[in-house]
Amino acid sequence: MLAVKHGLFLAPTGELSNPRIFGQLAAEAESNGWDGLFVWDHVLRPPAEPAAIADPWICLAVAAAATSQIRVGPLVTPITRRRPIKLARVTVSLDHLSQGRLTLGLGLGVDTSGELSKFGDIVDPKIRGERLDEGAELLCALWSGSEVHFSGKHFVADGALVLPKPVQHPRIPLWFAARGAARKPVRRAARYDGLFPVDITGDQLRAMLDLVGDARGSLDGFDVAARPDDALSYDELADIGATWMLTDFSPGATLDEIEAAAGVSPKMAFHH
Repeated sequence: MLAVKHGLFLAPTGELSNPRIFGQLAAEAESNGWDGLFVWDHVLRPPAEPAAIADPWICLAVAAAATSQIRVGPLVTPITRRRPIKLARVTVSLDHLSQGRLTLGLGLGVDTSGELSKFGDIVDPKIRGERLDEGAELLCALWSGSEVHFSGKHFVADGALVLPKPVQHPRIPLWFAARGAARKPVRRAARYDGLFPVDITGDQLRAMLDLVGDARGSLDGFDVAARPDDALSYDELADIGATWMLTDFSPGATLDEIEAAAGVSPKMAFHH
């Protein structure tokens, strides 16, 4: 069994809608042996959840500036509501600020709270999938440090040069979300660096990793960021092949609850 890393996964809403809090939480988590701090990337939430939301990139920048070791990143950013050049600039800047500790989670995004439809963004999942594939390819090209000539169905870069390059080589790690029994998102993740499984059973996760192993030849160097819960325990996830265990705090979690987790070692947080 591979050594498992541990991260906090936080929604920057409600009591966490002040970005300053993320510096305190990240520093506390790092001092207690946590390996990462990841943040939801949403612009609206359903009526039953807190309406106050902080920008995830500002929260991550504060967390990166307050730490020196833990990884930081969004889980997950939908390229469909981002311009790739803006995302390239934000990610490179955060990679430099963190001295190479950014992991970028990408996905199709959701419209459960109208965060796409209320702003006229694309809701068709097939088109969002096309934009995700194309956008990820373009993003990696923009990170290359070379002039980019890209003409796709959804995105264009006509002789664009993005400097500086990221700190990390060959690129900032990319994790992709995949839900349930879907196979195409898993194949997408297999082309990059990691998988963020959502709403899965143990059997579904095993099938996902079989697919990744077939596509890559092995799971070596491939991350699987999972969230233990009552249905899928820490030990079962580790046995299946999870490389990251995320303690997930839903919107509305209190600062006291999150500080209690950040203030103890991951071993105590996960097993008590």
